[in-house]
Amino acid sequence: MRISTVTMFESSLSSMNRQQSAFLDVGQQLATGRRVVNPSDDPQAASRAVSVSQSMAVSQQYADARVTARNALSQEESVLNSVSDAISSAKTLIVQAGNGTLSDADRSAIGSELRGIYESLLGQANTTNGNGDYLFGGVKDNASPFVKQGGRIVYQGADSVRAQQVDSSRQMPVGDSGLDVFSGVHAGSDYVAEATTAADSTLTFTGPSVRDAAADGFGASYTLTFTDATTFSITDGLGTALLTDTYTAGEPIEFNGMSITLEGEPKQDDAIEMTKGQDQSVFATLESALAALESPADTSAKQADLSNTLSSVSRQLDNSLDNVLTVRASVGARLNELDVLDTVGGNRSLNYESTLSELVDLDYASAISDYTLRQVGLQASQKTFVDMRGMSLFEML
Repeated sequence: MRISTVTMFESSLSSMNRQQSAFLDVGQQLATGRRVVNPSDDPQAASRAVSVSQSMAVSQQYADARVTARNALSQEESVLNSVSDAISSAKTLIVQAGNGTLSDADRSAIGSELRGIYESLLGQANTTNGNGDYLFGGVKDNASPFVKQGGRIVYQGADSVRAQQVDSSRQMPVGDSGLDVFSGVHAGSDYVAEATTAADSTLTFTGPSVRDAAADGFGASYTLTFTDATTFSITDGLGTALLTDTYTAGEPIEFNGMSITLEGEPKQDDAIEMTKGQDQSVFATLESALAALESPADTSAKQADLSNTLSSVSRQLDNSLDNVLTVRASVGARLNELDVLDTVGGNRSLNYESTLSELVDLDYASAISDYTLRQVGLQASQKTFVDMRGMSLFEML
C-alpha cells in the first residue's frame, strides 16, 4: 500500500488541529471557571443547571419581594408608633380636663392643644410612602383615605389590603386598612358607657368596671334607664329587663359580671348605654371631646354632661390605643416572620449555589493538569508535523 505525501500531511494536520481544539477547550474552562461552558460539554449537567438556575431566580424574586414588604411594614410601624404617642397625649389631656377646678378658659386651652393632636392624627392617617401611595387606604391607595366632611372625618379607603408573595407558600399583607387602625377595637376592649340625659339632669357615672368576665351575659350590650327620679331598670339588647331597683347615689350597681356607679340627681328617661367591643373612630371620639371642651360648663347639668363625655372619651381612647398597639404588634410579628423567611431563603439559595457549583464549576487542580497535558500534546503534534514535512524521497535525490 502506498501512502502519499498528501495523506501524511493531512493526517498530521488533523492530529494537530484536534490537539489544539482540546487545548483551547481547557483554556476556555480555565478562563471562565466553568467545567460546562457549552451544553455539549455535559448535556445532563447543563440541563440540571438550567433547572437550578431557574429555582435560584425564583428565590431571588421572593427575596426582592421581602425587601419591598419590609420597607412598607417598617414605615407603617413607625407611623403607628407616632399614632400611639398621639393617643396617649390625648388621654393625658382628657384626664387633665376632668379637673373640676378648671375654668372654661382653661378647658378651651386644653381643647386647642387637643385639636392640634387631632390634626396630627389626621396627617398620620393620610401618610404616603415613597411612591405616593397612602399607607392606610387599603387597595384604594390613590386618594386620601380620611377626609373631612361636614366637620367630621370619614373613611373613604378600602377595607382590604394588598398582599405580597414573600415565599412560595406565603402571601403576606403589607399594610392595614384605616378602619382596622383608627376605627377598630380589639377583642379584649373595655365597656364604654354613654349617657343620654335631660337638660336639667346632673346624673354622672363612673365605670363600668369588670367584676367577673366569666359571668353569664358578660360582653353583651345593656341600657340603664330611669323610670322616674328614684327608680331605674337595666335591659339587654333585646329589651329584656334584667334588674329593677331603687337608685342610691354613690352605691355601685352590679349585674352580669360588671359594676357601674352613679352620682347626681337623675331625671325620668335618663339613660346610660353600655357596650363592649363596639367600633369607634378615634376621630369621632376626639370630636366629641373637642365639642365638650369648647362649650361652656356654667351650670350643674352642663358640668355633668362634660363629666360624662370625658369619662366616655377616656374609655374610648383606651380602647383605641389598645387597638393601635395590637395592630402594631401584628406588624412586628410580620417583620419577624420576614426575618425568618430571609434566613430560610438564604439557606435555600446557598444550597442552590452549591448544587450549581457541583454541576458546572471547574476543578482547577484537575483543569490545570489537563491544560499542561494538552499543551504538551499540542507541542508534540506540532513537532511531529514539522518533522514529517521533510520526509520526502525528493530530499534523498
